Amino acid sequence: MTDQVDAVSGAIGPFDIRGVMASLPHRYPMLLVDRVVSIVPNTSIHAIKAVSINEPFFQGHFPGRPIMPGVLIVEAMAQAAGVLTVQSLNLAGSGKLVYFMSIDGVKFRNPVEPGCLLDLHVDVVQMRGAVCKFSGKALIDGKLHAEANFVAMIADPPKD
Repeated sequence: MTDQVDAVSGAIGPFDIRGVMASLPHRYPMLLVDRVVSIVPNTSIHAIKAVSINEPFFQGHFPGRPIMPGVLIVEAMAQAAGVLTVQSLNLAGSGKLVYFMSIDGVKFRNPVEPGCLLDLHVDVVQMRGAVCKFSGKALIDGKLHAEANFVAMIADPPKD
C-alpha cells in the first residue's frame, strides 16, 4: 500500500490504486482518486485523478465538448480528504466512513477535459473529534482549475 515513509517530514506514499481502494469504500464508476503521491498525516495529501474520455459522465457532459462536471471535481477532492483521514487516523478496515457535511467557497476556474492528470491537493484546516475541516485545490500542470472548503464527519455506516 505505501512504498515509503519520509523520516524527516513523516510523509507516506506513494499509494497505488490498491492503497486507495483499501482506504475508501468507493468503487467504479464513483472512485475518483487513482493514486496518492504523498500524505503528511493529519496535515495534507497530494492525490491524482487521471481524467479519461472513457469516464461514463463524458457521454452526456457534453457531447462534442467533454468537460468533467464540477461536482465530480469537488467529490474527487473530498475522496482525497477521505484517504487522508483514514490513513491519518488508522481507520483502514474499520468500516468507518467519511461523510460530507458541508461545502463552502467552491470556485471553478477552468474546465477539466479528458486526457489530463488532475492534481488534488487537500489540506487539513481542523480536526476535532469526528469532524474534519479541509481546504482543497484541483490543478492541472500547476494551473488552478477548482477550489473548495469542506467539512466531513467520520461515522459508522448506516444500519441495514
